[in-house]
Amino acid sequence: MLIDGSSLAFRAFYSILNIENFKNKAGLHTNALFSFNRMLDDVLKQFEPTHVLVAFDKSEVTFRTAKYQEYKGGRQKTPSEFKEQMPYFRVLLDAYGITHYDILNYEADDVIGTLAYQSEPEDEVIIISGDKDLTQLAAEHVTVYITRKGVSELESYTPEVIREKYDLTPEQIIDMKGLMGDSSDNYPGITRIGEKTALKLLHQFGSVENMYENLDELKASKMKENIINDREQAFMSKDLARILHDAPLEITLEDTVYQGRNVDELMEFYRQMEFNVALKALQAEMTDTSSHEEAAAQLPQYEIECLEAIVAEHLPTRAVLYTEMLEDNYHFGEVVGIAWADIKEQKVYITSEEVAYNSELFKDWLSSKDHEKVTLDSKRERVIAANRGAEFNGISFDTLIATYLIDVHNAQELTDIVRIVDVPSIVLYDEAVYGKGAKKAVPEDKAVFNQHLANKIITMVALEEPLKEKLSELHMLELFQEIEMPLAIILADMEIRGIAVNREVLEVRNEKMIKLLAQMETSIHEHAGEEFNVNSPKQLGVILFEKLNLPVIKKTKTGYSTAADVLEKLQGSHPIIDEILEYRTLSKLQGTYLAGLPPYIKGDGKIHTRFVQTLTQTGRLSSTDPNLQNIPIRIEEGRKIRQAFVPSKPNWQLFGADYSQIELRVLAHISQDEHMMQAFKDGEDIHAATARRVFNLPADEAVDSNHRRQAKAVNFGIVYGISDYGLSQNLGISRPEAKSFIDRYFEQYPGIEQFMKDVVTQAKQDGYVSTLFNRRRYLPDIHSSNFNIRSFAERTAINSPIQGTAADILKIAMVRLEAALKEEGLEARILLQVHDELILEAPAEEIERLEILVPQIMENAVELSIPLKVDYNSGNDWYELK
Repeated sequence: MLIDGSSLAFRAFYSILNIENFKNKAGLHTNALFSFNRMLDDVLKQFEPTHVLVAFDKSEVTFRTAKYQEYKGGRQKTPSEFKEQMPYFRVLLDAYGITHYDILNYEADDVIGTLAYQSEPEDEVIIISGDKDLTQLAAEHVTVYITRKGVSELESYTPEVIREKYDLTPEQIIDMKGLMGDSSDNYPGITRIGEKTALKLLHQFGSVENMYENLDELKASKMKENIINDREQAFMSKDLARILHDAPLEITLEDTVYQGRNVDELMEFYRQMEFNVALKALQAEMTDTSSHEEAAAQLPQYEIECLEAIVAEHLPTRAVLYTEMLEDNYHFGEVVGIAWADIKEQKVYITSEEVAYNSELFKDWLSSKDHEKVTLDSKRERVIAANRGAEFNGISFDTLIATYLIDVHNAQELTDIVRIVDVPSIVLYDEAVYGKGAKKAVPEDKAVFNQHLANKIITMVALEEPLKEKLSELHMLELFQEIEMPLAIILADMEIRGIAVNREVLEVRNEKMIKLLAQMETSIHEHAGEEFNVNSPKQLGVILFEKLNLPVIKKTKTGYSTAADVLEKLQGSHPIIDEILEYRTLSKLQGTYLAGLPPYIKGDGKIHTRFVQTLTQTGRLSSTDPNLQNIPIRIEEGRKIRQAFVPSKPNWQLFGADYSQIELRVLAHISQDEHMMQAFKDGEDIHAATARRVFNLPADEAVDSNHRRQAKAVNFGIVYGISDYGLSQNLGISRPEAKSFIDRYFEQYPGIEQFMKDVVTQAKQDGYVSTLFNRRRYLPDIHSSNFNIRSFAERTAINSPIQGTAADILKIAMVRLEAALKEEGLEARILLQVHDELILEAPAEEIERLEILVPQIMENAVELSIPLKVDYNSGNDWYELK
């Protein structure tokens, strides 16, 4: 199997249109890798090859470029979102055990053509590409498969198929290209000869050479004039179209033996790219019960006892406890088993939800701070207990949080956690026990189920000390004990209390929005001159680019692109464009929030979002089911959604406190840049101050909005290691202008430039970067020989200490604020954390105290070289806080 990697990688990129949905936590786009991986999986299963090679183009300059300078010259610049993925294709192929190869001065086609011609007639050769040029390689033992619909469907070409389709031989495909040229490769052929005419000429003459030898057979016509005039072009085009059979390769077919997958490497790749479905499928496939039985023999043997009733002897002073649910959302899920271990007695007790929570003895034990509990996920356990009328206290260790701090990639499931410390894994993947899909079920054999729970408990017992030792070794014990562990309890309580929602506000706004969208559809139809499905990109493309004849910006394999970036470039060309953009924005608001939020409102009239503490690589919290951190606030209709979020009691108010420009303040502290520190100390608008410096504006002159906007873009861009290309895209300026802007910025803030250089140098030395509180982010690609991979790691090295420290500061503030509220006996409580903002609710009479207490605690959470600043407000709903 010979695969045209360059062609298929490119097609894979364009096979998924909404690429922003395919990004990992590090910010790397992954759509092309995702689609390519799926294609690889499919073809390996379908064809079961003994030998596989993926060929790539080495560079844009080849021997064909030397023959014709404009070869492939008409192509648009390769999207940066695609370029950043390219190095990882080779990582994926290595994990698959697949040989990959490229050679300077030649194309992937030539590698494939040469290897195909090395094969013997008795061999079966399969070529897979997105480029029909390769059909010229079809032979009796060589089948060429061309992808259709992205990379998901394959169309086979054999000599017989080519004969039936074109009445040509594979060799004549080269002649056809010579006559008609190729717009994608940008070589000309003969003027005004397309595929239909080319086929007609080949059916008459058989080849380009024979046609020119028998020109007298052609009647006088404009076409004949073009053929005579373009003779040189025709032969050159045929020459360019011919795929070599004798490229000077340093490999042979014998070097392409399929090695088979390296499962550990492939799993790690899936984790890094966050291909969770592929990861789980591979995990389930590789589950080997016998290996778990061997591992179990290496650990202490625990006696398992199933309880129909609970007595005091079952409830040890120190235990490892775990509650099993089959659903991810523990607010709504069903408990299928509760297990805990008496470590001293080496016994595991397993019981049902009914037995446990009908026992006052059990609930008292759960709530006791004197009885220590080791957990997998303490926040989850506390919420589950609260939803069943019990408190959960005495948490001494959280396995998931400890793992997250040590290695964020393996902090999702117990089966992964055992990979980071030397502990035998006796845990089966849940799918192996319960089955796949949404309809998971507890196995009928209760012994299997009980042993599965016991295995989880026993593994957690074995993990505790190694994880503690690793935290100590990495100087993270304080971060674990003083910040993350207390925060888990606070987050659990925030989830338990939820935030009240006025369902009527959402319903009324939803009805109005539906009517407004209907009116907008009518207006769009009037502009179009006909009715069509506004939500169909294909139908919209036909309206815009065929009926209204607007300029085509980009094409996809299924038609015209109507993505947001395309429509934005068309703004001003027709009134329909602005209306479609606004329609899409409002339609998303309606579906995601106005209609999407009510199903999450529980019987208590509240939404109980889940705060995910062990996910992001920077330490920031995320929110899910539903995500309340992403409610749009840049447009008024988005902000008004917040009107539905209200206090839970009469005569109470919401209170919001938001760190002002915390990341830039952290940058000023870490870099110790004098100019930026002074601006913050003087209480200046940092973006206006930057604009004055970069644009050399007088101190007494007001900064206009455009200058401030540009300064703001570069200020925040620097935090994320922005390039001149990235800044040029953000500001709509040329790359030289953007580079000049960045150069002037560093002239004015030399401390920041030095910090960026120093942090990258240190990262290359250590292999990781740290926040001010020792949170680490490892950067395995910082030494990559590939420029794109290395550059991405360097940008991450710059950003992570800043963003991570900001996240740590907010967590410290939450822990201290929670303690202060309790110490003062206030009824006020924290409801939400949204990026750099905390939302509380409190009786109206406590608001005045919060206006002093909350900023005081938040601004003094840590001591920096410059002051932290907190903006705050109160109101009768969330909308009024801004």
